[in-house]
Amino acid sequence: MHISAKADYAARALVELASHPEHPLTCEAMASSQGIPFRFLKSVVGELRRAGLVRSQRGCEGGYWLGRPAEEISLLDVVRAVDGEVLTVRGDAPGRLAYPGPAAGLPALWRTLEERARDLLGEVSLASLAREAPTTTRAGAAGPLLAEGSTA
Repeated sequence: MHISAKADYAARALVELASHPEHPLTCEAMASSQGIPFRFLKSVVGELRRAGLVRSQRGCEGGYWLGRPAEEISLLDVVRAVDGEVLTVRGDAPGRLAYPGPAAGLPALWRTLEERARDLLGEVSLASLAREAPTTTRAGAAGPLLAEGSTA
C-alpha cells in the first residue's frame, strides 16, 4: 500500500487548520509547523481549495480556513480531492481489472481492499484527529482515530 505525498501533506495541512479554527493560517505557517516543503504544499492547498475543502482570505490578515466544519471532512474526502482514487493497481481502479486463469480472483481481492480502505478513511474526520492530537510529537504515536462507536 502506498499513501501519496500529496494525500499525506493534504491531511496534515487540514488537521493543522482544524486545530486552529479561530484564525486563518498561511501556507508558510502550515509548512513550517508540519515540516512540509512550502512549494509542494502551496500546490496541494490549491487542489484542496478547488475541491472546497479550504477557502482563502486575502490581505495582511489572510490565509486559509477549512471550507466546511472539521466534523464534516473525512480523510476519504481529502484523499479523493488530491488523488482521485483511493487505491489503484498499476494506475487502474480495481473495478476495471480482469486477470486470466489462476489470477482471476485477484481483482475481487483488490476491490475488497479498496472498499475497506474507503470505509476506514470515511470514518475518520479532521475534527477527531485535531481533538486527539498529542500535545507533544513522538515517534510511534497512536494510529488513526475512528469516529465514536466505530469498529475496525
